[in-house]
Amino acid sequence: MADLKYYDVILKPVITEASMAILEDKKYTFLVHPKATKIQIKEAVEKMFDGAKVASVNTMNYDGKPKRRGNIWGKTAAKKKAIVKLTAESKDIEVFQGM
Repeated sequence: MADLKYYDVILKPVITEASMAILEDKKYTFLVHPKATKIQIKEAVEKMFDGAKVASVNTMNYDGKPKRRGNIWGKTAAKKKAIVKLTAESKDIEVFQGM
């Protein structure tokens, strides 16, 4: 298990059309550290955003895409995305308000 602090777990919010559509269900999407666990993601969201109580966390791992520059092949960095569902009585996360 990775030795991560809560402020290292969440990298940035994901703002796409699909992620904005699920905000009504109190589901928020974040890019997270690739070695972060679901428990670490839950604790990080509850500590970083006041009044947020996490009901569940779903994670997805993405491998790097193959890219080519001239005759050299390589891969982009791997990513991990987390969809965090809040409880009904918890406050909304202000980062996503007004989008």
